[in-house]
Amino acid sequence: MTRRARTAMALAATFALAAAGCTVGPDYVKPTVDAPPAWRIDYAQAADAANTRWWEQFDDPVLTSLVESALQENRDLVIAAARVDAFLGGLVATRSAFYPQVSYSGDASRNRTTAVGVSPLPAGADPYYNLYNVALGAGWQIDLFGRVRRQTEGAQARVYATEQGRRGVVLSVVTAMATSYLALRAFDRQLEISQRTLKNNADTLRIFELRHKGGVVSRLEVAQVQSQYQQALAAIPQIEQQIAAQENLIAVLQGRNPYPIPRGKPIDELAIPRIPEGLPASLLARRPDILQAEQNLIAANADIGAAKALYYPQFSLTGNYGSVSAAFANFLTGPAAAWTIAAGFAGPLFTAGAIAGQVQSAEAGAAEALATYQQTILVAFRETNDALVGSVKKREEAAAQVQRVASLREYARLSRVRFNNGYAGYIETLYAENELFAAELAAVRTYAEQYTQVVNVYKAMGGGWIDLADAATPAGRAEPLPERARAQPLF
Repeated sequence: MTRRARTAMALAATFALAAAGCTVGPDYVKPTVDAPPAWRIDYAQAADAANTRWWEQFDDPVLTSLVESALQENRDLVIAAARVDAFLGGLVATRSAFYPQVSYSGDASRNRTTAVGVSPLPAGADPYYNLYNVALGAGWQIDLFGRVRRQTEGAQARVYATEQGRRGVVLSVVTAMATSYLALRAFDRQLEISQRTLKNNADTLRIFELRHKGGVVSRLEVAQVQSQYQQALAAIPQIEQQIAAQENLIAVLQGRNPYPIPRGKPIDELAIPRIPEGLPASLLARRPDILQAEQNLIAANADIGAAKALYYPQFSLTGNYGSVSAAFANFLTGPAAAWTIAAGFAGPLFTAGAIAGQVQSAEAGAAEALATYQQTILVAFRETNDALVGSVKKREEAAAQVQRVASLREYARLSRVRFNNGYAGYIETLYAENELFAAELAAVRTYAEQYTQVVNVYKAMGGGWIDLADAATPAGRAEPLPERARAQPLF
């Protein structure tokens, strides 16, 4: 390459660097969000617990172990981590278009030229010859109008969006494991109640059958007791099926085949985690789905610039340096050297709306992403309000259910006393004991729902606990995403 050629290439590169700041398309501006000043309900026992491993506050080592196992082995987390890696690869590929591309080539061929062409061979000349060629090539498409910059901006935003999606999976796995375990312990307690009730009803049935043989009670009363016994008997298979299904769900959350799940504390001995606090605006920085929606909006905004850059010409520099010879012995010597350097540009004159269509599509995509972002925020506010109200109201409902069970237990006791003393028929006792059985099962469900609503508060509000959980996953122990996805300086 001559000195003049090197100078021309340097001047072209300098011009490219000077003009590269011209990036078409709108720059991203964070949308204004109308966040409510407070939640609909003020939880009096709120605590700054958003950054704690709240599942440990249930004080059940088995639950803690199940959550940790799920964070290690859950298949959805593996899928989400692989999806992030795929988008990281796309970012690297997109960003590479900004830099010069260097390649190499080489070939050796055996050829025969025509003896009767436009320039016929001299008489006696050999038409056969060898050709050896080796070369280094370089090309650079200069990003004068920011098309590659916008594409890189969009690719990086999509990486961050996918990472937030992965963090959302972490959130879902932890909360799903906690709620599934709580449901399992509730079914366990309901099974205990049903089995105890069945035993009591079986004892009562045997007594009534003996009394019927002795002529003390009628066949009608025996049939009533039998129906009561069958009611408790029918409840047990249904609960056992629910227990098996819940165990299978917990096993899948752990990335394992179904197996008997170990048990920890009974549901009524679990501690209740503290409720995290935070203003509504804090959700914008806490919830993975909101952060993901905003990154998708950033990417869609960058797509507009990438589409508009197609209106402008594309400039490129290409170069090639190598050696070409018909003899292998000297094809790497000085006389065999060959090189080319070129600069060019190309741009659209008439595309029949092809570029306009891409711009319109990108602008519509950005409008959709903005609406999705706004809708995600609204849903987040609704879910958090629902969870906070639910945590208070379920606590009140659980307290009322406990009182109702106590009242029905006394009602059933007094009804049986009246029956045994001959002051009432068994229908009154039957009604009281059936009501007690149903109330005990309902009280257990409400008790579990009280815990579940606290879990829902953590799920709805997000917080630093997601990072603590993420640190226990294989992907969370890898290099942090900001380091892996950081945009390298383009100049």
